[in-house]
Amino acid sequence: MSGTTPELPAKDLLTLIPEYAGLARETVLLNPEPGEPGVRESSLGGELLWPADEPWPYCAQEDHWTFGSDLRNHTEIVPGAVPMVPILQLFARDVPGLQFPEGKDLLQLVWCALIHEQDPGPVMPRLYWRNEAEVVAGGLLSEVPAVSEGEYDEDNMPEPSTLSPTTAEDFPRWLDLPEDMWETWEPRLRAATGRAVWPPDSNIIGTKVGGWPAWIQPADWPACESGHRMEHLLTITGDIQLGDCGGVYFFHCRQCPGLPWDWRFDCH
Repeated sequence: MSGTTPELPAKDLLTLIPEYAGLARETVLLNPEPGEPGVRESSLGGELLWPADEPWPYCAQEDHWTFGSDLRNHTEIVPGAVPMVPILQLFARDVPGLQFPEGKDLLQLVWCALIHEQDPGPVMPRLYWRNEAEVVAGGLLSEVPAVSEGEYDEDNMPEPSTLSPTTAEDFPRWLDLPEDMWETWEPRLRAATGRAVWPPDSNIIGTKVGGWPAWIQPADWPACESGHRMEHLLTITGDIQLGDCGGVYFFHCRQCPGLPWDWRFDCH
């Protein structure tokens, strides 16, 4: 009489492979909650402390597009130049775990909320480091242009939210493990679980600063022009619908002047 092997209790990667603990990094979870953040508050999708002498950024990609609000109409709208939308504003006082460039204490992120086919897509972001006191002393931009119907894709628009940053330990996705670890750990996991399926890892999925990217597809770390692998700066994911529940991951190189940065996107 044939029998079946009972399934072993589920365990996470941290329990099964003690060495995994050595890959821990501190992350700052931003914990956005819908609200009405002020211009001098850290926020997701809120107003930005924008200098008066700097024009608001526009995206003029010729082929960016959206379908519009009528879901029955699959005609692509290609609107031309459109204003970018506020995505993230972080003040150093709210995110002590974030290392700002010397003389800077404000990070701002905007992006074009249309769909872009160019890699790494789908959005087209810009990132700024500023000094809060200098911006305030020079005055603020009085009129920030807003996107109109047909100038954004709903999936790429965050709801204005306040932030309540908290720190936590973050770990890499199993997709992000170095090849030598993968080859060493896989047989041990198979023996421990009786299956060829990787157990849950301890990566935190959510909008966060630092820590590890919450890759859904195989890891794709960018390198700067000097060949340095960039560091994970922040992740926007989970709190807005990006493609099919994906994320946008931002990276920068602190070894190079000017802090060059790049981004990646993935989804299911």
